Amino acid sequence: MRFVPAHLLPLAALLPLAAAPAAAQNTRLVDRNALVWLTYNGDHKVAEKWAVHTEVQVRRVRFGAAPQQLLLRLGGVYSLPHAVKLGGGYTNFTTYPYGQHPSAELGEPTPEHRAYEDITFGTEYGRLHLAHRLRLEQRWLGLLDPGRPTQVASWQYQNRVRYQLAGQLPLQGPALDDHEWYVNFFDELFIGFGPNVNQNVFNQNRISAGLGYQFTDDFQLELNYLNQWTLQGDEDAATGRQVFENNNGVRLNVVYNLSFSSAKAN
Repeated sequence: MRFVPAHLLPLAALLPLAAAPAAAQNTRLVDRNALVWLTYNGDHKVAEKWAVHTEVQVRRVRFGAAPQQLLLRLGGVYSLPHAVKLGGGYTNFTTYPYGQHPSAELGEPTPEHRAYEDITFGTEYGRLHLAHRLRLEQRWLGLLDPGRPTQVASWQYQNRVRYQLAGQLPLQGPALDDHEWYVNFFDELFIGFGPNVNQNVFNQNRISAGLGYQFTDDFQLELNYLNQWTLQGDEDAATGRQVFENNNGVRLNVVYNLSFSSAKAN
């Protein structure tokens, strides 16, 4: 696998930010939603190089008054030298009808199953720590039965690749210690490929930034602004036009890691 040189990755990650608003041309509909995302993730060490990853995301719209999506993820993480990590696992995902042009057209929640594989590695620029993550996803999207919209008639398979650039900058010293504040940010680009992708090659882009507080090495709390551009896979049923979502809001993230291993760090 070939990677873009590390010093070019921040520039590469910014390209979709310019492309997404420009893509929302007059021939396309733009659906805007106010987001509140409540998220939790943790890597729980079970052996010297192995950890179990757990993640929950409760996503809501209308300033938190209505459901948007629910994500449940379970996986494994294997640590390599030089701060490189390999991961993989399963994601259960549900999308609810929301917005002026809901992708869940039949008015019922739409299920999705995913398998994923990723690689994460970090780089340091003085006090700034950057983390690069490349993730592949195999997706099975539930297609509801029009006659019985609470039932799945079939499953559509899609592939997707994601690249995330994330950063962390301590505010109270050269390194992040317990009971200290930090700035965090990320940009993530989603690209669909392979069969059944259709118009949805550019799937979405997310950019987020905010403040974090580290209670301990294994417990952080972050409050961020979040901007999301999403291109829906199907055209609007009434007009036949493509639908872009431009969603903005807040993301409250809890990072909490537990260790179930007696192995000591080197």
